Amino acid sequence: MGPDGEQLGIMSSREALEKANEMDLDLVKIAPTAKPPVCKLIDYGKFRYEQARREKEAKKKQKTVELKEVRMTPNIDVNDFNTKVNSTRKFLEKGNRVKVTLRFRGREMTHMNASKHILDDFAEALKDCASVDKPAKIEGRNISMVLSEKR
Repeated sequence: MGPDGEQLGIMSSREALEKANEMDLDLVKIAPTAKPPVCKLIDYGKFRYEQARREKEAKKKQKTVELKEVRMTPNIDVNDFNTKVNSTRKFLEKGNRVKVTLRFRGREMTHMNASKHILDDFAEALKDCASVDKPAKIEGRNISMVLSEKR
């Protein structure tokens, strides 16, 4: 391809290089694995600059989603529970995902299965704005689940 995008046809690499030198441009392989390889006559510095600009523009438009964590213990009080629900609601409204973790220490470990209802209540309290990505799962001394904003 020429600098304006027109087809120059199939030619040897030596001919293509000579043509590039005549036009004071660079010979760049666009599709090196094709048979025959596809090359283009362009100003390589300008090409790299345009490519970097396109990548930078694409980065501006993308949004990073963070994973926030809310930790609780099995003997949490109602007001503390409501405070955690409200902070989780704020995280979700900002577009983040939230990992809700129920931590067990010492003798609390014996009542792990009986405390699973706390996470179920948590998901129930947020059902209007959150959906459960990963359901409650026991991971060592913790039970955790991941919530994300409803769409």
